[in-house]
Amino acid sequence: MYKIAVVGDYDSIYGFAALGLSVFPADDRETLCAVLRRLAESGYGVIYITESKAALVQDVIEEYRERRLPAVILIPGVSGNTGAGIAQVKKSVEQAVGSDIIFTD
Repeated sequence: MYKIAVVGDYDSIYGFAALGLSVFPADDRETLCAVLRRLAESGYGVIYITESKAALVQDVIEEYRERRLPAVILIPGVSGNTGAGIAQVKKSVEQAVGSDIIFTD
């Protein structure tokens, strides 16, 4: 069974521990890169990362985008929603189905 991790600033992720998810606070690029690589190699099937921290390590996230596992999913943090998570889902849907099926008004 695969494990689920949440990566980001402490204030944004500590609540996920109550749900039984593994939380990994990280703030700087070097730490974020190391944590993502370690999680990807340690049997984590899903890695949630806050949008603000994902922006710092976009190149590392792209390395895992084409792989089956782990799924790296952007979530909003305490600072709010930047729209990056929705854009990522939209891009994935377009790749999977070949067209945009998410309509916005």
